[in-house]
This record gives sequence, C-alpha cells and structure tokens, in this order.
Amino acid sequence: MHNSQVSAETWSIAELATEYAVTLRTIRFYEDRGLLTPERRGTARVYHPRDKVRLGLILRGKRLGFSLDEIAKIVDMYDAEPGEEGQLVYLLDQITHRRAELEQRRRDIEETLADLSEVETRCRADLSALRWERPPGS
Repeated sequence: MHNSQVSAETWSIAELATEYAVTLRTIRFYEDRGLLTPERRGTARVYHPRDKVRLGLILRGKRLGFSLDEIAKIVDMYDAEPGEEGQLVYLLDQITHRRAELEQRRRDIEETLADLSEVETRCRADLSALRWERPPGS
C-alpha cells in the first residue's frame, strides 16, 4: 500500500479530506478564506500540524453552529500566545452565547416533539373513530 504522506509531520490535501471526511473543495474553501495556509511544493499543498489542528477546530466550530467569522476569530486565537485575557474573555463569551442558543434550540425541539405527539394521538383517535363508524364494506 502506497502512503502519500509527505512526512510524519505533514499531510496532503487528500489525506486531510479523508481523515476529516470532507471534500477537497471544502478544504480549499477554508484556504481561500485564510483559515488554512498550507505550504506549496510545486502544485502540491503540504499541510503541517498547525493546519491539521486548525481544520479540526474549524469543523468542530461548524458542528457547534458558529459562523465562519466567529470560527476565524477563535481559530486565530489558537495561534496567539495563550493566556491573553482579552482572548479568553472573548472565547468564554462566545461559549456562553452559543450554549444559550443551543439550550433554547433544545427546548424548542422538545416542545415541537411534544406538539407532534399530541397531534399524532388526536389523528390516530380520529382515524380510529372514522373506521369504527363506517359500515363494513363501504
């Protein structure tokens, strides 16, 4: 089996796409937005550990519902010196805000599921009543 990995500490675009189950186009999109900055060796893109970590953070941010602009700020913090108060306050604020949105969404989903169950119960009762009232063979 041929391993296209350039070295133990770098990855090709295809390897990252496979590992993270995304398309090459997705990775190139994040490059175009400046979120990933692979090394170029001729026409090949070579991704270093920084890019791999950033891609993981980007995809996690997307799953959590952050916008690309929010993700960019958070991912850029990864590169900055850790512990800067402003960065940590910003990140904590974003986490608090996103958690509140997700909790509200969960409440909305639970309420909608309860409403659907109620409507389903009424529909089944109505259908049963119609079948009971209708004479056989009609």
